[in-house]
Amino acid sequence: MQKITSHLWFDKEAMEAAGFYTSVFKDSRVKNTTTLRNTPSGSVDVATIELSGQGFTLISAGPLFKFNPSVSFLIACTTKNEVDAFWEKLRKDGMVVMELDQYPFSQRYGWIQDRYGVSWQMMFMGERNIKQKIIPTLMFVDNVCGRAEEAIRFYVSVFTASKIGEIVRYSEGEEPDKPGTIKHAAFTLAGQEFAAMDSARAHNFRFNEAISLVVHCNSQEEIDYYWGKLSAVPAAEQCGWLKDKYGLSWQIVPTIMEEMLKGDQKKIAQVTEPFLKMKKFDIETLKRAYK
Repeated sequence: MQKITSHLWFDKEAMEAAGFYTSVFKDSRVKNTTTLRNTPSGSVDVATIELSGQGFTLISAGPLFKFNPSVSFLIACTTKNEVDAFWEKLRKDGMVVMELDQYPFSQRYGWIQDRYGVSWQMMFMGERNIKQKIIPTLMFVDNVCGRAEEAIRFYVSVFTASKIGEIVRYSEGEEPDKPGTIKHAAFTLAGQEFAAMDSARAHNFRFNEAISLVVHCNSQEEIDYYWGKLSAVPAAEQCGWLKDKYGLSWQIVPTIMEEMLKGDQKKIAQVTEPFLKMKKFDIETLKRAYK
């Protein structure tokens, strides 16, 4: 199981989006669907899916948060034709952020927000070795612009099997971005690839709960560790969710939750009731409720 997966918060479209995304990517499937009842958002639909072998959770929980480009997903493509194919599928009823074209960093690249508002970058990787098809990419803007490198070094210090990869920096003449800040950086957390960038341009968005990163934990000790390292906004702590010092949302979740929230609606209700009252998850309490 992946240590870190991506969580997408939809208004009502999670199930529809699960079907759409699994039709776009090869080697993809819907793993499980369930409904959680009596939550603050009422009844919410949850789908866990795999896209090219990578885990995602999609939830329909009301119009509280909107997707924006502060977190996007880079699709690493082996050919220019593959870039074009993803572009055609994902741009329908969406919005172009950067036109499909040749750029200094890639012979074929484009950036869109799809019909749901989720951001995707499609890039022909050329001679670069592709280890991971979909790479979550963090854009540090507004009050955290210029802190991408600090954040990367912090995240790498938190997770094992982590390292910083290639860093490309802004140069003189690329204002408003400050020379030396991050134009693009690759890094690995728990063996999984991520990317980050700073952008000093005017944006009307920043990190929010629409996209969060889920850390799957095998023990209470792990939950306590990641919670202690990452949580920096006490007011944001709820139901396993937290915000770090850069405003990025994380969920620190026991791996047994996946099995607990399958199938039997009575069992699901037994677990949902106590976890909605928790900030940091307590595994033993959840196990007692499940039994």
